[in-house]
Amino acid sequence: PFSVVCSSPLKVLNPKFLHTNSTSHTWPFSAIAELIDNAYDPDVSAKQFWIDRTAIRGQDCLIFMDNGAGMNYDKMYKMLSFGFSDKETINGHVPVGLYGNGFKSGSMRLGKDTIVFSKNGESMCVGLLSQTYLREMHVENVIVPISQHAASLQDILRYSLFQTEAELLCELNAINAHYDTESTGTRIIIWNLRKTSTDKSEFDFDTDRYDIQIPSEVYESEKEKYKQPSHSFQSSPESDFSLQVSTSHSYAEKV
Repeated sequence: PFSVVCSSPLKVLNPKFLHTNSTSHTWPFSAIAELIDNAYDPDVSAKQFWIDRTAIRGQDCLIFMDNGAGMNYDKMYKMLSFGFSDKETINGHVPVGLYGNGFKSGSMRLGKDTIVFSKNGESMCVGLLSQTYLREMHVENVIVPISQHAASLQDILRYSLFQTEAELLCELNAINAHYDTESTGTRIIIWNLRKTSTDKSEFDFDTDRYDIQIPSEVYESEKEKYKQPSHSFQSSPESDFSLQVSTSHSYAEKV
């Protein structure tokens, strides 16, 4: 069953802080790295991490999934909270982040809305971190609905891309389903993806079906904002505009 909890304010934070906090990532691949780092941390210890793109109800979405330990309600609430972290070194494995901010800054840099599905072998839970939800609700503080209890579940079904409990369960069951439907892990879906100042997608999903790239015209037009070196796209390190190359360089020693 779902964990049974209610929505609750995350300290006293104005919803605009979600966007402001995300601006710490000028380059989109650094935001993705935050999500990968979370899966690598010793309390998760994922052995595999998948990144994919899909379309749900006409919305381009990024999907991140790991086969780590998964989360119960308490762990998910702490992950979605600000300024809280209980990460610690386990058997010499030092966590990448210590301040509990990586998921929020990374996910909100990539898109306005994020839904998190997780199962840890004993329970399953779903959490929604959504700028659209907060704007539509006209709230003064950041509120995160987590899992099934009256208003929380209804808010998730109304403001996420999933409109029924069956659809939520389908996503939970998709966590590492190609290995074992009872396996643990976390699945993150991000939509309302960030666009450039000219209203173009930051990402090219079509040139290489096995890669997510930054188009040359986007790279050149947004380079100053991204604070990348002032070299031409043709002579840029491939890791600047290829996620596959960027992650293979950054995580080669960890896999």
